[in-house]
Amino acid sequence: MRDLNPKNPFEWLRRARGDLIIAKNFSEHEGILLEDLCFHSQQATEKALKGVLVSLGLEFPRTHSITLLLELITEINVEIPSELFEAGRLTFYAVQARYPGAYSEVEYDDYLEAVKIAEKVVDWAQEYINNK
Repeated sequence: MRDLNPKNPFEWLRRARGDLIIAKNFSEHEGILLEDLCFHSQQATEKALKGVLVSLGLEFPRTHSITLLLELITEINVEIPSELFEAGRLTFYAVQARYPGAYSEVEYDDYLEAVKIAEKVVDWAQEYINNK
């Protein structure tokens, strides 16, 4: 039986990895939108960062803002590799890109970049939590 406790950072990481698996499963299947796969990249990133915050015993607001989550972590002097701050761009996929609207269609290169960023964040979070 899994530990579904929201105070368990490993549960956050498990869910982050699940979203990352979904995000990486691109296919040419008609009906799969790159925006939706980018959403899962954003979710993987968000959940991984929330797992780090949980591991630090910190509360966090209900938010999809990757930038805010990164700021909360750095406020307590946790060193985050500089290249992970590009993850803030993924916040766009949390809300705006999930619905039809006034934005450009997500291109394949955008999708690949979103997955790459999410992988970096999830891997860093896993390493941070494991070594804590």
